[in-house]
Amino acid sequence: MNVSADTRLLDESSQHSDYGSSYSGREDQEARRGSDSHSGLQRGLTARQVQMIAVAGTIGTGLFLGTGRSLAQGGPASMLICYSLVGFIVHVTLLLLGEMATQYPVAGSFNAYTTRFFSPSYGFALAWNYWFNDAVSVASDLTAAQLVLQYWTPWNPWVISVVFWLFLVGVNALHVKGYGELEYWLSSLKVITVVLFIIVGTLVNVGVNSEHKFIGLDNWRIPGAPFVGGFGGFARVFVTASFAFGGTESLGITAGETQNPSKNMPRVVRLVFWRIMIFYILTALLIGLNVPWDYPNLSNRSTTTSPFTIVFKEAGSSAAASFMNTVILTSVLSAGNHALFAGTRVLYGLSVTTPRQAPKVFSWTTSAGTPIPALLMTSSISALCFASSFIGSGVLWGWLQNIVGVSNQIAWLSIGLSSWRFRKAWIRQGRPLDELKFRASWTWPWGPPFVVVTVSILILIQGWSSVIPRFLLVDFISLYIEIPIILIMFVGWMLFKRPSLRMPPDERLSPSASLLSHSTDSHRHPRERTWYHDLVDINSVDLTRDEYEEVEDVEEEDEMTKRLTGKMRWLWTLYYWLV
Repeated sequence: MNVSADTRLLDESSQHSDYGSSYSGREDQEARRGSDSHSGLQRGLTARQVQMIAVAGTIGTGLFLGTGRSLAQGGPASMLICYSLVGFIVHVTLLLLGEMATQYPVAGSFNAYTTRFFSPSYGFALAWNYWFNDAVSVASDLTAAQLVLQYWTPWNPWVISVVFWLFLVGVNALHVKGYGELEYWLSSLKVITVVLFIIVGTLVNVGVNSEHKFIGLDNWRIPGAPFVGGFGGFARVFVTASFAFGGTESLGITAGETQNPSKNMPRVVRLVFWRIMIFYILTALLIGLNVPWDYPNLSNRSTTTSPFTIVFKEAGSSAAASFMNTVILTSVLSAGNHALFAGTRVLYGLSVTTPRQAPKVFSWTTSAGTPIPALLMTSSISALCFASSFIGSGVLWGWLQNIVGVSNQIAWLSIGLSSWRFRKAWIRQGRPLDELKFRASWTWPWGPPFVVVTVSILILIQGWSSVIPRFLLVDFISLYIEIPIILIMFVGWMLFKRPSLRMPPDERLSPSASLLSHSTDSHRHPRERTWYHDLVDINSVDLTRDEYEEVEDVEEEDEMTKRLTGKMRWLWTLYYWLV
């Protein structure tokens, strides 16, 4: 792909000089747009696309395949309980992120808020961790494609991974609208599929199946059920549930490219939760009712079978089961598309923040606003999927799922920490709560500490089965390897890149560190940093930088109004409610 004629490196003058800031203020965008047509990322995602992207981040391989692994490891009761608990934690986390993303819709997602409100060193470590999360997710989805394909044939499954990889890179190399439109329609198909599964699963359970018998709670009474593997099996389902729910936090990534975020982001935050909870909780319940935990090839070293395909097969139609498997294959494509987009934007955000946290080359964008070098770097990690030829697709996918699941949990924990400091800073500096463009009032003040404490507990206990009754080295590493890596990156950045402790206080208060030190009162100064931390001072952090000025989304509103008042208004009303 020849990008030399259409690309450039973002000019240093187009970025704020603030520590950990991004360029997404509307005034700055207008100024850059007037001076250079290559203005970095562009706000090309509409409200309908953003809503579907948030849904697509959760309805993917974690639901279609991960539920099979959860059922095999923990049983139906463990799966239902763990998915419900994780779903509630994610809902609260989404509300906390929504407050910050609506107020400051910047590129780089929640790691930008961690840098700004909690700790620049931790923000650096978190950002690279989350980029690795997305990159590994692409490899996980390509490996999942191999598992899905094995339903039909075991012949060279890696070929489908190569084809999917080329397609995903091609789509993401286009304008962001191309990504948004593809994701919108693939996500619509997934939503319709889940609704269809809920209907078919209910019918199968009450007797519309190949054996013409009422199933009810029979699969909860078979030997080993409803809790398989004791506490270890129960705890292990948390990481697979976290893998399944991962991606909801990506609405913060899309904030930097969302039209009128102060209006659209709250809409997304409020509505997506109910769709996710209904889909996941009902789906987990029906899978546990209809599929026995010891179903052959449900989850083993070489393969994993989707419970969705199994339920359609139980309905008595092999053709319907093949159709469902085809839809699952498209959902894998959608999940990989979503992860590749998110990882590319995180790496781009690292390259344009100040101080720069990634090589400058990753800020290079096409005239359409696509960061090609960041895209290629993120997609290159997908080569991990070819290790399945040596260790088995089922085993590899399980390891990758553990890594991504824990990374998701670390992301949620960090959002809780950032929100905790953001809310404290808002109150400490005397800003009225009604100035928040979106406020999840029922989560004040317990929301952030709840997320931090509960997610920390999940991270600690979910590796129980890798230690007891016997130590499983590879499983333990896949569950906990990210924690020491984050600590090393945190300490390294804090010691070598943060403002020197030997600098005079006046120099440490220079404009280059204004996000850490700017104060509404000229006499206020940041707390002295020590050698062991660089926490942001909530008394002086700048709460006005990057605030988005609301604009009317007239074109989109007019289109929706015409549809809802025209001749086909009842169909459009049903469409908007469902999709």
